[in-house]
Amino acid sequence: MSVPPTLREDPRWTRLVEMVRDLAFLDGGSDDAFTLASGRTSRWFFDMKPVMMNPEAGRLVGDLMNVRCDEIGADFVGGLELGAVPLAALVIATDFKSERLGFMVRKQAKGRGGRKTNNPPGIEGTSIADGGNVIILEDVTTTGGSAIQAVKRIEEETTCKVVAVISILDRQEGGKEAFQAAGIPFESLLVRTDISG
Repeated sequence: MSVPPTLREDPRWTRLVEMVRDLAFLDGGSDDAFTLASGRTSRWFFDMKPVMMNPEAGRLVGDLMNVRCDEIGADFVGGLELGAVPLAALVIATDFKSERLGFMVRKQAKGRGGRKTNNPPGIEGTSIADGGNVIILEDVTTTGGSAIQAVKRIEEETTCKVVAVISILDRQEGGKEAFQAAGIPFESLLVRTDISG
């Protein structure tokens, strides 16, 4: 399972399960009810933006992500636009210990952004030019393709080392296995069956 056992013991985790069920989850009742960004169809749909934009749920996500970032050891957090952008902001805004910094990876470089930071084009936010340990964040993981793309960009274009990918929710549809095959440590705060039963 991709959820660390210590998280399941945290009372904040139980509250996050309730909030994700209320704010982000739809059960369409049939296997082809929703078409996902990956092109797959699914009975279940998760939209984590209302979770990340809710004061209580956002703090829970940030706090629980920081528990894992502290244990793994991360200097920076970031990920591919759009879902990882508010997620990185939540993590750095709720980090009161390590002063972890954040960045974002654009799907398409816009030709600006690295002037002051010396980051490669399309990697924006904090300077990661001097290297460090990075955790790539994802709001929902289906196949893992987007996060694997972000990992490759960071490792090919900077001296940073990606030490893990952490998602709010693993849909349990092959993402964990894709990260395993790519040699990338992966975990999530929640898995689909925590929400859908």
